[in-house]
Amino acid sequence: MLPLDVGGVWLDVCGWLVPAGFPSPAADHTEERIDLNQHLIRNKAATYVFRVKGDSMTGVGIYEGDALLVDRSIDPKHNHIVVAQLNNEFTVKRLHRRAGVVQLMAENPSYEPRRIKEEDDFVVWGVVTHNIHKLC
Repeated sequence: MLPLDVGGVWLDVCGWLVPAGFPSPAADHTEERIDLNQHLIRNKAATYVFRVKGDSMTGVGIYEGDALLVDRSIDPKHNHIVVAQLNNEFTVKRLHRRAGVVQLMAENPSYEPRRIKEEDDFVVWGVVTHNIHKLC
C-alpha cells in the first residue's frame, strides 16, 4: 500500500476524441485542464494505492506492477474487483456473492476460485476503482 498524495495533478485535456487511425492535425491544441484527483478519486480520505504482484487478474487487464486505486468507502458488491484480506494476506480478485456463498475469483484460468469458509479470516478491504497501467 502506498500513501496517496492528495495534491493536485493537472493535465491538459484535448476537446476531441482520438481515432485509432490517423492522428488529427490539431493534436497540438488543448481546450482545458483537469485535475486527475477530481476524475479518479471519489473519497480522498478512503482511497489508497496498491501495487500488483502476480498474474491472477490478467484477464481484466491488471498486470504485475500496476497501481490500483482502492476506495474503502464503497460498499463491495457482487462482481466488483476488490482488495481483500484473507487469512492475514492481501489479494486482488473479483468478488462473487450468490446464494450465501462468497468466492474470490481470479481472472486467469490458471487459478481456481477460492470459496470463503466460515473458519477463514476474511474481510473485503476496499473496492478497486481504477487501474494505472504503464504502457511503455
